[in-house]
Amino acid sequence: MSHDNEQLIRHLYQVAEDQDGQAFADCFAPDGVFTNTAFGLTARGHDELSRSLDPITGPFPDMHREITAVHVATDTVIVECTLVATHNGPLPTPAGVLAPTGIKTETPCCDVFYISDGKVDVFNCYPEVIVTFAQLGILNNLEAAVAR
Repeated sequence: MSHDNEQLIRHLYQVAEDQDGQAFADCFAPDGVFTNTAFGLTARGHDELSRSLDPITGPFPDMHREITAVHVATDTVIVECTLVATHNGPLPTPAGVLAPTGIKTETPCCDVFYISDGKVDVFNCYPEVIVTFAQLGILNNLEAAVAR
């Protein structure tokens, strides 16, 4: 079962990279939940889940997840990865929208999945966005970097 759960998560990452929102949503239980802590986004159910990749793929259309470790404990999967992407689209921030910079970023991330019956019940994503902001050169002066 643990191998199956790991394969489910690897498949989920692949369809996310393919920007296939429907296939991403299909990885979840009917009442599944995805929370992206960096974007303050929580998606519930198939319709919301199928659109939940949009806030990421807009600013970072080439997002790739480099997996560094996968930890499986029965129906819980924890993944350590690096989100590798180029900032090629508008990025909403609390201070305004950051115009595309063309800068490649490498953001450490930890994802926690709770799985039952071969489907994701809960996916909590914890990207280190502060690292992304530092790589984009806006960490010390976010307000000057964005257009309101």
